[in-house]
Amino acid sequence: MGDECCSTQLIDGDGAFHVEGLDGFIRAAGLADCGLSYAVVSIMGPQSSAGKSTLLNHLFKTKFTEMDAFKGRSQTTKGIWMAKAVGIEPCTIVMDLEGTDGRERGEDDTTFEKQSSLFALAISDVVLINMWCHDIGREQAANKPLLKTVFQVMMRLFSPRKTTLLFVIRDKTKTPTEYLEPVLREDIQKIWDSVAKPEAHKETALSEFFNVEVTALPSYEEKEEQFEEQVAQLRQLFFHSIAPEALLVIEEIMVATVRCEEIANEKLSHLTSDEGWLELETAVQSGPVSDFGRKLSSILDFYLSEYDMEAIYFDEGVRTAKRQQLESRALNYVHSAFLAMLGHLRSKAFDKFKSDLELSLKSGKGFAASTRDCIQSSMLEFDTGLKDVVVRHADWDVSKVRSKLQRDVEAHVTSVRSAKLDELKAAYENKLTEALAEPVESLLEAAGYDTWASIRKLYRRETENAISTFSTSLSGFELDQGTHNTMTSNLRDYARSIVEKKAREEAGKVLIHMKDRFSTVFSSDKDSMPRVWTGKEDIRMITKDARAAALKLLAVMSAMRLDDKQDKIESALKSSLLDGGPVSQNRSVTSSSTDPLASSTWEEVSPSNTLITPVQCKSIWRQFKTETEYTVTQAISAQEAHRRNNNWLPPPWAIVAIAILGFNEFMMFLRNPLYVLGLFLLFVISYAIGAQFDIVGEFRHGLLSGLLSLSARFLPTVMNILRKLSDEGQRQQHHPPQPPQPPPPNITAQSFRVQSQRQPPSSNLVPDSLSSSSSISSNSGIEYASQPTWNQLGEIDSEVSTS
Repeated sequence: MGDECCSTQLIDGDGAFHVEGLDGFIRAAGLADCGLSYAVVSIMGPQSSAGKSTLLNHLFKTKFTEMDAFKGRSQTTKGIWMAKAVGIEPCTIVMDLEGTDGRERGEDDTTFEKQSSLFALAISDVVLINMWCHDIGREQAANKPLLKTVFQVMMRLFSPRKTTLLFVIRDKTKTPTEYLEPVLREDIQKIWDSVAKPEAHKETALSEFFNVEVTALPSYEEKEEQFEEQVAQLRQLFFHSIAPEALLVIEEIMVATVRCEEIANEKLSHLTSDEGWLELETAVQSGPVSDFGRKLSSILDFYLSEYDMEAIYFDEGVRTAKRQQLESRALNYVHSAFLAMLGHLRSKAFDKFKSDLELSLKSGKGFAASTRDCIQSSMLEFDTGLKDVVVRHADWDVSKVRSKLQRDVEAHVTSVRSAKLDELKAAYENKLTEALAEPVESLLEAAGYDTWASIRKLYRRETENAISTFSTSLSGFELDQGTHNTMTSNLRDYARSIVEKKAREEAGKVLIHMKDRFSTVFSSDKDSMPRVWTGKEDIRMITKDARAAALKLLAVMSAMRLDDKQDKIESALKSSLLDGGPVSQNRSVTSSSTDPLASSTWEEVSPSNTLITPVQCKSIWRQFKTETEYTVTQAISAQEAHRRNNNWLPPPWAIVAIAILGFNEFMMFLRNPLYVLGLFLLFVISYAIGAQFDIVGEFRHGLLSGLLSLSARFLPTVMNILRKLSDEGQRQQHHPPQPPQPPPPNITAQSFRVQSQRQPPSSNLVPDSLSSSSSISSNSGIEYASQPTWNQLGEIDSEVSTS
């Protein structure tokens, strides 16, 4: 049996496993008698890659079906065939795999080739990889995608075990093998590095899974003799490839692998249900746990120690490898709790930084110094707490968490700095508003020759004071010079904007201010006392002065003058509006060449500093004159009324006519003294009655109202006088005459009026509507004294009769 070749198809092209064929092969090859003393060699490679089956037949004296070169290149081997090598000890089983990337299966059907390759790698001790010489160094070589897939699956399904990969370079060229081998090994290493590895094999090297060997053979068709010689040399490598002691080692490794894997899984399962771990995990989710690293390390040490005790009698290499896997899996399981603890530590340090920074700023310490000290303190606390969190078994990188803390701190510093700067800026802006707004408004309302000089002085003083203290406050932030200059410049601009805003607000109310200024000057004298229009005042001159004052206010509010630049606004307004310029509505508007106000800009004044344009000034002045003409008219009417009330003489021509026409009658009175005495008595009585009745005051309200008022008061007064006379006569009959008294003082109309005002009013004789008659002329604005009552008149008449 040892010199005979037997073969069978293990798996057909459809993937069906031939159990009966395998049983027959085992009996024919005598595998049952070999025990574990056998080796498995398989070959894979692209379809028709210089004859895989041909190489096996020459190398192991098998009888696999070979491709007929005269029929062209096509698929020869379908599925997986196996045969016993002839003349090689120990027993060697050879498997011939279907070629990869064959056109018969199509470009997309790669499932079978991946499964067959993985099957060969799983059970083979040596895998021959047949490849073309010209594929070396090519990125898209035939076996590269297949090897990448096989490597990835091998790491997931099997633990590290040494399988020999013998790369057979076919049809080698003149390039020496020692030059081709490094390139091929580099390509294999790249494939290994690019494979996505499980966590347990992240750092596992290719050499822990495979022994990579490289050999090269000449072309079988062109150099058959050289091919035969080198194949014979290669055949010698397979004699006694597996010694009996090696078989024992393999058996021990297999047992150790299975048992250590079971122990590791058992300990990991116990770890996941450990009460101490569950309590620690629950606690760390709620908040920081003291001695976290020590407690977790203790739990891990316990289960790793149990593993060591139970696996101590197994193969050291397998035991160590499985322990490393157990430790890695356990650390992966508890890593989430470690991250949670790091999160608590970071939050605690960050909260401490925020509270320390707030307290430091409240104490008055500079912002930059406060942030430096607080950052240093919080990072030190984080690093100190980190020592209590670190697990001995793990070398976890905490730099990302620390960097996150630094980023959070820097972001908070930026936010607080921005808020503090905004707060500081707002505070100084409020101070400037309080220092400038109302004073500027007051200065503009009291516009005079030095208004803008006073505003400039106020603006510069308050701005420089604010900038000085603001710069001192900014020094604690340690800003760069550019930012510092920008903020102080913005504050200066804000101060200017306050003045500009207030100036524009007052300019919008210029007409109201002008009317107030006109009314103040027109209605008050130089001592600020209200004017009484007696007829002696020069209304024309007063009006001119009042309009000049209003025009001055208009000139002040027409433009801002914060830059010490001179302008001609006031002179232009005076020449055009006050000195007979084209201001009347009845006059035609002059052309822009002769009217300085026929423009939208002022000379030597920028548009940004213009508050009221020349055209607007002209319109405002016209409206101002219209609304103040009524006041002037009222003053003139008051003067005329005053003159009429105080002029009792007839016109001069009437006096001359009376003198000429009444000369004879006047001479007759002079020749007869009785006439003169009677006339004098009539004058005295008439004057007394006129003063008592205030006839002049009654007739000021009109002729008809005066006659009605006098007629209603005449009869009660006469009756009162008669009653007084009767009472006086009766009193003289009952009492002797008294010695003569000194004559009473002269009684004038004024004394009558004063006495009448001292007497208490009596309301039982006449209605209240007739007891007094005081009013104010709606046209002249002149106030008249209150009229006496009927009782007062009666008392005055009785006093006159007694005297």
